[in-house]
Amino acid sequence: MKKENSEDAFHLCDHGNGCRGKKSSSFLKKPSWLRRSLPRGPRYGRVQHLLKEKGLHTVCEQAHCPNQFECFGKGTATFLLLGETCTRHCRFCNIDSGPVFPPDMEEPERVAEAAAGLGLSYVVLTSVTRDDLEDGGAKIFAESIKALRRRLPSAGVEVLIPDFMGSEDALKTVVYAKPDVINHNMETVERLYPEVRPEALYQRSLELIARVAAHESGIPAKSGIMLGLGEGDDEIMKTLRDLRQAGCRILTIGQYLQPSERHLAVKRFVPPETFDFWRKEALGMGFSAVASGPFVRSSYRAEEYRAVLETAGF
Repeated sequence: MKKENSEDAFHLCDHGNGCRGKKSSSFLKKPSWLRRSLPRGPRYGRVQHLLKEKGLHTVCEQAHCPNQFECFGKGTATFLLLGETCTRHCRFCNIDSGPVFPPDMEEPERVAEAAAGLGLSYVVLTSVTRDDLEDGGAKIFAESIKALRRRLPSAGVEVLIPDFMGSEDALKTVVYAKPDVINHNMETVERLYPEVRPEALYQRSLELIARVAAHESGIPAKSGIMLGLGEGDDEIMKTLRDLRQAGCRILTIGQYLQPSERHLAVKRFVPPETFDFWRKEALGMGFSAVASGPFVRSSYRAEEYRAVLETAGF
């Protein structure tokens, strides 16, 4: 499927990123709080040049994320591993689906070189979903973490992983590489999974988070959801409770925006004060750190929220 690439319609996809898509008359008019100019400047150009030189992709750059200039300025970036093509067809996500290529085993070193070249203090690794691979791409995650530790021993490393089809061995491969945070997004409420994430399972994702939280490594579990897909308040509350009961410590909540006509339509735009309500509710449930707002994405201010856990002794 070819990506649409015109007006700046952003959303949160399965890997926690914003995507651009075609504007049409079927789109709800965006309210004022969702209007933000795209970043520009010399640092932006330098980042793009280095990524092209290394043959790499970041979620930030590919998605034209409005937060990327802020993140780059704070020494944070999110790298997209295992290519640009996904084996799934989530109806909210603008990442291409189609034929995939074998993993590039040199990619981990190039990621580490780029992160060092950019002087990053916190690196987030994510990937397309690769159900064609026996380990779901877990080895590439692990090797990338190890390469970053060698090149940038003082940098924090967070991973945003797919569900690995429920494989415990694949998850252990990532856990044993010792990232600082393991994130897996629930994305939406259980009722909407067949429509929004037809190839994923709510309970499978929840169990993955529970396994991370229960592991003796003590690596904090993180997750995120989108609002605006037709979920009810009671369903949001249940999802937050499910996540907290599973042991999730860091939570992100953001606004879904339809990237093109062929994607699910936005059912509502959630105002900032409602995001603040959910932030307070989540903190009241015992989450240690919560980012909740219209422009929040999975890796938004990731380093700061990891620091909150360190201060709390996790």
